[in-house]
Amino acid sequence: MAVLNAEERSTLLDPLVSKGWSVQESRDAIYKEFQFKDFKEAFKFMTTVALKADEMDHHPEWFNVYNKVNITLSTHDCNGLSKRDIKLANIIEDSLNVAKN
Repeated sequence: MAVLNAEERSTLLDPLVSKGWSVQESRDAIYKEFQFKDFKEAFKFMTTVALKADEMDHHPEWFNVYNKVNITLSTHDCNGLSKRDIKLANIIEDSLNVAKN
């Protein structure tokens, strides 16, 4: 697993940044805070993401308080951002629709 190169960062990260993800340069990770109607909706979202992340064997760092979920993605194997983080971030974005329905 390789760290994203400059071209991949531009191509793959820009669509996520436009959806509210931010790049944490200090540790080569991406981060986003999600807000839901209530704890139940937040937990449904986390459960959906957890099942998909486990299938990928790539797990997010996250923190939850009531209706907020903070997610940080980085790949430990390469000590930075990889295509696995991009894939999981896109899965997370798709999971928003499941949680809010």
